[in-house]
Amino acid sequence: MAISSMTGFARVDGADEGMTWAWEARSVNGRGLDVRMRLPPGLDSLEPSAREAALKRFARGNVSISLALERQAGAAAVRLNEALLRDLIRASKRAAELVGGPAPDAASLLAIKGVLETSEGAPDNAEQRGSRDATLLSGLTSALDGLQSARRAEGDRLLAILSDHVAQIEALVRAVRASPSRSADAIRMRLREMTARILESADGLDPDRLHQEAVIAATRADVEEELARLEAHIEAARDILAVGAAAANGGVGRKLDFLAQEFNREANTLCSKANSVDVTRLGLSLKTVIDQFREQVQNVE
Repeated sequence: MAISSMTGFARVDGADEGMTWAWEARSVNGRGLDVRMRLPPGLDSLEPSAREAALKRFARGNVSISLALERQAGAAAVRLNEALLRDLIRASKRAAELVGGPAPDAASLLAIKGVLETSEGAPDNAEQRGSRDATLLSGLTSALDGLQSARRAEGDRLLAILSDHVAQIEALVRAVRASPSRSADAIRMRLREMTARILESADGLDPDRLHQEAVIAATRADVEEELARLEAHIEAARDILAVGAAAANGGVGRKLDFLAQEFNREANTLCSKANSVDVTRLGLSLKTVIDQFREQVQNVE
Protein backbone atom coordinates (compact mmCIF):
# COMPACT_ATOMS: atom_id res chain seq x y z
CA MET A 1 0.00 0.00 0.00
CA ALA A 2 1.17 3.54 -0.76
CA ILE A 3 1.71 6.25 1.81
CA SER A 4 -1.02 8.87 2.33
CA SER A 5 -0.78 12.62 2.35
CA MET A 6 -2.63 14.76 4.86
CA THR A 7 -3.87 17.08 2.11
CA GLY A 8 -7.01 16.41 0.09
CA PHE A 9 -10.53 17.47 -0.86
CA ALA A 10 -13.75 15.73 -1.86
CA ARG A 11 -17.35 16.78 -2.54
CA VAL A 12 -20.46 14.65 -2.97
CA ASP A 13 -23.88 16.00 -4.03
CA GLY A 14 -27.24 14.29 -3.80
CA ALA A 15 -31.00 14.74 -3.76
CA ASP A 16 -33.70 12.75 -2.02
CA GLU A 17 -37.25 13.26 -0.72
CA GLY A 18 -37.57 16.96 -1.50
CA MET A 19 -34.06 17.97 -0.41
CA THR A 20 -30.71 18.55 -2.07
CA TRP A 21 -27.50 18.22 -0.13
CA ALA A 22 -23.76 18.50 -0.57
CA TRP A 23 -21.01 17.14 1.67
CA GLU A 24 -17.55 18.68 1.51
CA ALA A 25 -14.55 17.10 3.22
CA ARG A 26 -11.09 18.64 3.17
CA SER A 27 -7.90 18.14 5.14
CA VAL A 28 -4.56 19.84 5.65
CA ASN A 29 -1.42 19.07 7.64
CA GLY A 30 -1.66 18.58 11.39
CA ARG A 31 0.43 17.11 14.18
CA GLY A 32 -2.43 14.83 15.20
CA LEU A 33 -6.01 14.28 14.06
CA ASP A 34 -8.45 17.16 14.48
CA VAL A 35 -11.96 16.70 13.02
CA ARG A 36 -14.20 19.76 12.76
CA MET A 37 -17.86 19.60 11.77
CA ARG A 38 -20.21 22.22 10.34
CA LEU A 39 -23.80 21.01 10.10
CA PRO A 40 -27.11 22.82 9.43
CA PRO A 41 -29.36 23.58 12.42
CA GLY A 42 -31.36 20.58 13.53
CA LEU A 43 -28.86 18.02 12.21
CA ASP A 44 -26.45 17.96 15.13
CA SER A 45 -27.46 14.33 15.73
CA LEU A 46 -25.36 13.38 12.69
CA GLU A 47 -22.12 14.58 14.29
CA PRO A 48 -21.21 11.49 16.38
CA SER A 49 -21.61 9.12 13.41
CA ALA A 50 -19.80 11.52 11.08
CA ARG A 51 -16.91 11.95 13.50
CA GLU A 52 -16.62 8.20 14.03
CA ALA A 53 -16.49 7.63 10.25
CA ALA A 54 -13.62 10.13 9.96
CA LEU A 55 -11.69 8.58 12.85
CA LYS A 56 -11.86 5.17 11.18
CA ARG A 57 -10.24 6.49 8.01
CA PHE A 58 -7.65 9.02 9.13
CA ALA A 59 -4.87 9.11 11.71
CA ARG A 60 -3.44 12.61 11.21
CA GLY A 61 -4.41 15.95 9.73
CA ASN A 62 -6.89 18.76 10.29
CA VAL A 63 -10.09 17.43 8.72
CA SER A 64 -13.04 19.77 8.05
CA ILE A 65 -16.46 18.32 7.19
CA SER A 66 -19.43 20.48 6.18
CA LEU A 67 -22.97 19.79 5.00
CA ALA A 68 -25.09 22.16 2.90
CA LEU A 69 -28.79 21.29 2.80
CA GLU A 70 -31.62 22.88 0.80
CA ARG A 71 -35.29 22.07 0.40
CA GLN A 72 -36.57 21.85 -3.12
CA ALA A 73 -39.29 24.25 -4.30
CA GLY A 74 -42.68 23.06 -3.15
CA ALA A 75 -41.33 21.02 -0.30
CA ALA A 76 -41.98 23.74 2.26
CA ALA A 77 -45.32 23.82 4.10
CA VAL A 78 -47.16 26.81 5.58
CA ARG A 79 -48.69 26.43 9.03
CA LEU A 80 -50.99 28.74 10.92
CA ASN A 81 -50.01 29.61 14.48
CA GLU A 82 -53.55 29.57 15.78
CA ALA A 83 -52.67 30.35 19.37
CA LEU A 84 -50.84 33.52 18.36
CA LEU A 85 -53.62 34.50 15.95
CA ARG A 86 -56.28 34.18 18.68
CA ASP A 87 -54.22 36.39 20.99
CA LEU A 88 -53.83 38.97 18.22
CA ILE A 89 -57.58 38.98 17.48
CA ARG A 90 -58.40 39.62 21.13
CA ALA A 91 -55.80 42.35 21.34
CA SER A 92 -56.95 44.01 18.10
CA LYS A 93 -60.58 44.01 19.22
CA ARG A 94 -59.66 45.60 22.54
CA ALA A 95 -57.51 48.17 20.75
CA ALA A 96 -60.44 49.02 18.44
CA GLU A 97 -62.71 49.54 21.46
CA LEU A 98 -60.18 51.85 23.12
CA VAL A 99 -59.46 54.04 20.08
CA GLY A 100 -62.80 53.71 18.36
CA GLY A 101 -61.39 52.46 15.10
CA PRO A 102 -62.05 49.35 13.02
CA ALA A 103 -60.44 46.04 13.92
CA PRO A 104 -57.66 44.79 11.61
CA ASP A 105 -58.77 42.46 8.83
CA ALA A 106 -57.51 38.92 8.37
CA ALA A 107 -54.92 39.90 5.77
CA SER A 108 -53.36 42.39 8.16
CA LEU A 109 -53.26 39.85 10.96
CA LEU A 110 -51.70 37.18 8.74
CA ALA A 111 -48.96 39.63 7.76
CA ILE A 112 -47.76 39.84 11.36
CA LYS A 113 -44.55 37.93 11.87
CA GLY A 114 -45.05 34.54 13.48
CA VAL A 115 -48.70 34.06 12.53
CA LEU A 116 -47.77 32.08 9.44
CA GLU A 117 -44.91 29.64 9.96
CA THR A 118 -42.98 28.09 7.08
CA SER A 119 -41.89 24.53 7.65
CA GLU A 120 -38.85 23.39 5.71
CA GLY A 121 -40.34 19.98 5.34
CA ALA A 122 -38.46 18.48 8.26
CA PRO A 123 -39.51 14.90 9.01
CA ASP A 124 -42.42 14.66 11.42
CA ASN A 125 -41.61 11.27 12.94
CA ALA A 126 -38.68 9.13 13.98
CA GLU A 127 -38.94 6.85 10.95
CA GLN A 128 -38.72 9.75 8.51
CA ARG A 129 -35.83 11.30 10.42
CA GLY A 130 -34.02 7.96 10.44
CA SER A 131 -34.45 7.61 6.68
CA ARG A 132 -33.17 11.16 6.12
CA ASP A 133 -30.16 10.64 8.39
CA ALA A 134 -29.30 7.36 6.70
CA THR A 135 -29.36 9.06 3.30
CA LEU A 136 -27.15 11.90 4.48
CA LEU A 137 -24.68 9.59 6.23
CA SER A 138 -24.43 7.48 3.10
CA GLY A 139 -23.44 10.63 1.23
CA LEU A 140 -20.89 11.42 3.94
CA THR A 141 -19.38 7.96 3.56
CA SER A 142 -18.85 8.63 -0.14
CA ALA A 143 -17.29 12.04 0.62
CA LEU A 144 -14.87 10.58 3.19
CA ASP A 145 -13.95 7.76 0.82
CA GLY A 146 -13.25 10.41 -1.83
CA LEU A 147 -11.08 12.37 0.60
CA GLN A 148 -9.18 9.22 1.50
CA SER A 149 -8.60 8.48 -2.19
CA ALA A 150 -7.40 12.05 -2.78
CA ARG A 151 -4.96 11.78 0.12
CA ARG A 152 -3.61 8.49 -1.19
CA ALA A 153 -3.21 9.90 -4.70
CA GLU A 154 -1.24 12.79 -3.25
CA GLY A 155 0.69 10.23 -1.20
CA ASP A 156 1.75 8.45 -4.40
CA ARG A 157 3.28 11.70 -5.64
CA LEU A 158 4.97 12.24 -2.28
CA LEU A 159 6.39 8.72 -2.36
CA ALA A 160 8.13 9.42 -5.67
CA ILE A 161 9.52 12.74 -4.38
CA LEU A 162 10.75 11.28 -1.08
CA SER A 163 12.31 8.26 -2.79
CA ASP A 164 14.20 10.62 -5.08
CA HIS A 165 15.43 12.64 -2.11
CA VAL A 166 16.68 9.49 -0.38
CA ALA A 167 18.50 8.52 -3.59
CA GLN A 168 20.14 11.97 -3.70
CA ILE A 169 21.19 11.66 -0.06
CA GLU A 170 22.70 8.25 -0.79
CA ALA A 171 24.62 9.60 -3.79
CA LEU A 172 26.07 12.45 -1.74
CA VAL A 173 27.07 10.13 1.10
CA ARG A 174 28.84 7.88 -1.42
CA ALA A 175 30.60 10.91 -2.87
CA VAL A 176 31.88 11.90 0.57
CA ARG A 177 33.04 8.36 1.25
CA ALA A 178 34.87 8.27 -2.09
CA SER A 179 36.41 11.74 -1.71
CA PRO A 180 40.19 11.70 -2.41
CA SER A 181 40.68 13.95 0.61
CA ARG A 182 39.76 10.99 2.86
CA SER A 183 42.50 8.70 1.52
CA ALA A 184 45.38 7.69 3.78
CA ASP A 185 47.90 9.49 1.57
CA ALA A 186 45.90 12.72 1.61
CA ILE A 187 45.56 12.59 5.40
CA ARG A 188 49.31 11.98 5.85
CA MET A 189 50.07 14.91 3.53
CA ARG A 190 47.82 17.25 5.51
CA LEU A 191 49.44 16.11 8.76
CA ARG A 192 52.93 16.77 7.40
CA GLU A 193 51.93 20.21 6.14
CA MET A 194 50.23 21.12 9.40
CA THR A 195 53.19 19.96 11.49
CA ALA A 196 55.68 21.79 9.26
CA ARG A 197 53.79 25.08 9.49
CA ILE A 198 53.61 24.92 13.27
CA LEU A 199 57.28 24.01 13.64
CA GLU A 200 58.29 26.90 11.39
CA SER A 201 56.35 29.43 13.41
CA ALA A 202 57.12 28.23 16.93
CA ASP A 203 60.25 27.53 18.96
CA GLY A 204 60.77 24.94 21.65
CA LEU A 205 57.95 22.60 20.66
CA ASP A 206 58.48 18.89 21.10
CA PRO A 207 58.12 17.37 17.59
CA ASP A 208 56.95 14.03 19.01
CA ARG A 209 54.26 15.71 21.13
CA LEU A 210 53.22 17.83 18.20
CA HIS A 211 52.93 14.75 16.02
CA GLN A 212 50.68 13.06 18.60
CA GLU A 213 48.39 16.11 18.77
CA ALA A 214 48.19 16.20 14.97
CA VAL A 215 47.14 12.55 14.88
CA ILE A 216 44.47 13.22 17.52
CA ALA A 217 43.16 16.19 15.53
CA ALA A 218 43.02 14.09 12.37
CA THR A 219 41.12 11.35 14.21
CA ARG A 220 38.57 13.84 15.47
CA ALA A 221 38.11 15.13 11.93
CA ASP A 222 37.31 11.66 10.57
CA VAL A 223 33.66 11.36 9.41
CA GLU A 224 33.47 7.58 9.11
CA GLU A 225 30.97 7.25 11.97
CA GLU A 226 28.73 9.95 10.49
CA LEU A 227 28.80 8.25 7.10
CA ALA A 228 27.91 4.90 8.65
CA ARG A 229 24.95 6.41 10.52
CA LEU A 230 23.75 8.23 7.40
CA GLU A 231 23.84 4.95 5.48
CA ALA A 232 21.82 3.27 8.24
CA HIS A 233 19.25 6.09 8.12
CA ILE A 234 18.99 5.74 4.34
CA GLU A 235 18.18 2.05 4.71
CA ALA A 236 15.62 2.81 7.43
CA ALA A 237 13.93 5.48 5.29
CA ARG A 238 13.56 3.07 2.39
CA ASP A 239 12.10 0.42 4.68
CA ILE A 240 9.50 2.89 5.99
CA LEU A 241 8.58 4.08 2.50
CA ALA A 242 8.24 0.47 1.37
CA VAL A 243 5.90 -0.35 4.25
CA GLY A 244 3.88 2.82 3.60
CA ALA A 245 0.30 2.96 4.82
CA ALA A 246 0.49 -0.58 6.18
CA ALA A 247 2.38 0.84 9.17
CA ALA A 248 0.60 1.57 12.44
CA ASN A 249 -1.72 4.58 12.52
CA GLY A 250 0.08 7.70 11.45
CA GLY A 251 3.45 6.12 12.12
CA VAL A 252 4.84 6.72 8.64
CA GLY A 253 4.95 10.50 8.81
CA ARG A 254 6.21 10.59 12.38
CA LYS A 255 8.97 8.05 11.69
CA LEU A 256 10.09 9.88 8.57
CA ASP A 257 10.12 13.17 10.46
CA PHE A 258 12.34 11.60 13.13
CA LEU A 259 14.69 10.26 10.44
CA ALA A 260 14.85 13.70 8.81
CA GLN A 261 16.04 15.12 12.14
CA GLU A 262 18.67 12.37 12.41
CA PHE A 263 19.80 13.00 8.82
CA ASN A 264 20.21 16.68 9.63
CA ARG A 265 22.16 16.01 12.82
CA GLU A 266 24.68 13.79 11.05
CA ALA A 267 25.02 16.25 8.15
CA ASN A 268 25.75 19.10 10.59
CA THR A 269 28.43 17.03 12.31
CA LEU A 270 29.94 16.04 8.98
CA CYS A 271 30.18 19.68 7.90
CA SER A 272 31.73 20.73 11.21
CA LYS A 273 34.38 17.99 10.98
CA ALA A 274 35.15 18.42 7.28
CA ASN A 275 38.78 19.37 6.66
CA SER A 276 38.68 19.72 2.89
CA VAL A 277 36.79 21.90 0.45
CA ASP A 278 35.17 19.04 -1.45
CA VAL A 279 33.76 17.37 1.69
CA THR A 280 32.46 20.73 2.94
CA ARG A 281 30.76 21.33 -0.42
CA LEU A 282 29.20 17.86 -0.41
CA GLY A 283 28.08 18.31 3.19
CA LEU A 284 26.29 21.56 2.34
CA SER A 285 24.58 19.91 -0.63
CA LEU A 286 23.55 17.09 1.68
CA LYS A 287 21.97 19.54 4.11
CA THR A 288 20.01 21.15 1.26
CA VAL A 289 18.53 17.82 0.12
CA ILE A 290 17.73 16.83 3.71
CA ASP A 291 15.84 20.11 4.21
CA GLN A 292 13.81 19.38 1.08
CA PHE A 293 13.15 15.85 2.33
CA ARG A 294 11.96 17.09 5.71
CA GLU A 295 9.71 19.71 4.13
CA GLN A 296 7.90 17.05 2.10
CA VAL A 297 7.70 14.69 5.08
CA GLN A 298 5.50 17.26 6.85
CA ASN A 299 2.73 16.30 4.38
CA VAL A 300 2.82 12.57 5.15
CA GLU A 301 0.13 11.05 7.35
